[in-house]
Amino acid sequence: MVGVPEAHTGWTFITSHARVLATIADNPNVRIRDIAARCRLTERAVARIISDLEQDGYLSHTRDGRINTYRIEPDKVLRHPAEAGLSVAALLSLLVQDETERTRKPVAPQ
Repeated sequence: MVGVPEAHTGWTFITSHARVLATIADNPNVRIRDIAARCRLTERAVARIISDLEQDGYLSHTRDGRINTYRIEPDKVLRHPAEAGLSVAALLSLLVQDETERTRKPVAPQ
């Protein structure tokens, strides 16, 4: 798991729902505990967000023993009218790519 970011107060650009979805996109078998740590949320808040996303058809899961495997619906469009036509896949391509770029070690000049 990537290092947990420091706590933050005040407003942010990305919602908790988007953060949870991006974390699941990074690892479809991620545990709620790990999502909570990475997103700086409580496990209860993460469970509620996952429930919201499932109820609206953005996410589903299957359970194999104690492991949940999540499936994101990439073609589902975002809910807000300002993002009309923007798909979940488009949003995640920005968020997941950003996470990859942030965690990549810089290449030393030769």
